[in-house]
Amino acid sequence: MTHADDLRAWARGMYTIEAATELLLRGFGGKFAAPGNPWVHTSTEPQGPGQVNAWIDFASIPEEAGPLSGGEHRFLMLAASLAEDVPVVLSDIVPGLDRENLDLVLAAIAHAGGSHQHSDIRFNEDGSMSRGKGYLVSLHPWPQPVRTV
Repeated sequence: MTHADDLRAWARGMYTIEAATELLLRGFGGKFAAPGNPWVHTSTEPQGPGQVNAWIDFASIPEEAGPLSGGEHRFLMLAASLAEDVPVVLSDIVPGLDRENLDLVLAAIAHAGGSHQHSDIRFNEDGSMSRGKGYLVSLHPWPQPVRTV
C-alpha cells in the first residue's frame, strides 16, 4: 500500500475526514499530505491489516502551517476546518483559491455533505414516495487529473 492508500484507509467512513484528506492528497501536488509535514503522522513500523499506518492531525494545521503563500494557507485552513473544529471565514478563503483548487474544494464540500450517498427518492403525483435506482452521483465529483501530452 502507498502512503496515500494508508491515509485514505485511516479516513474511511468519516465523510468530513475523507474530504479533508483527499484535499491534501490532491491539492498542490499532494505536498501537504506527504510525510515530513508536522501534521502528517506515520507509524515507524509497518502495521497489519486494519491497523493505522498514517494519519493527519488536522487540528494542528493552524499553528503548524508556518510561512506559506496565501493560497496554500487558505487551502490548508479550509481542509482543517472540514475535518476539525477550526473556524474559517469562507469570504476570506474562497476568493483567493485558484481554479484547480476551487474545483477540489467544491468536490470536498459535496463529499463532506454525503452527496455521493444520497438516495434517489422520488415524489409521485399522489404525494407518495418511491425509491429510484439506488444512490445519486455526487453533486460535484472529484476532478480527474489533467493529462498532458
